[in-house]
Amino acid sequence: MKSNNFIIPLNGLHTGKTYINWHVGKEFFVEFGNSDIIDADIKVSITIDKSGTYLGIDCSIVGTVVVSCDRCLEELSIPVDTVALLSIKYGSESTDTDNNAENEGREVLYLSEDEAEMNMEQVIYDYSLLALPMHKVHKSGDCNPIVLKYLGLSEELPEGEIAKVDNDDKYNPFEVLKGLL
Repeated sequence: MKSNNFIIPLNGLHTGKTYINWHVGKEFFVEFGNSDIIDADIKVSITIDKSGTYLGIDCSIVGTVVVSCDRCLEELSIPVDTVALLSIKYGSESTDTDNNAENEGREVLYLSEDEAEMNMEQVIYDYSLLALPMHKVHKSGDCNPIVLKYLGLSEELPEGEIAKVDNDDKYNPFEVLKGLL
């Protein structure tokens, strides 16, 4: 990513808690090459807790993301509300001899000891997408009724619409294959 908007300066952090707020919009997902996100309005709230060598980052991601409905392809607004709990450790994972009991429920990220800052873009992107459901569809009755009729999922069309769906029950495209056996 080219942006410096989601950088946490690790060297300048004071002991105690530090708070950072960011806004994530459509452009953020476009930079990642994600064309599934039509629009986004997400507030990211970061709480950094520094105590001696411990560095904990709590990242709250709340807002809405607009995607295409998997059923009717109309725009669908999905609420996003998730939390990323991170523990930052310096060094490599193979040299970590600390007890991981203190990090229970937290994802441990390892940074080299000379790192002066941490880029949160990938964390925000990953957790935002993980908060979305696998099957993105409107609530029952909210999908485009014309599309549902063409898909054979609805019997009624709005007044004034003419259905051009061929429901010939006698036609079976696999009937030809029976003759080959």
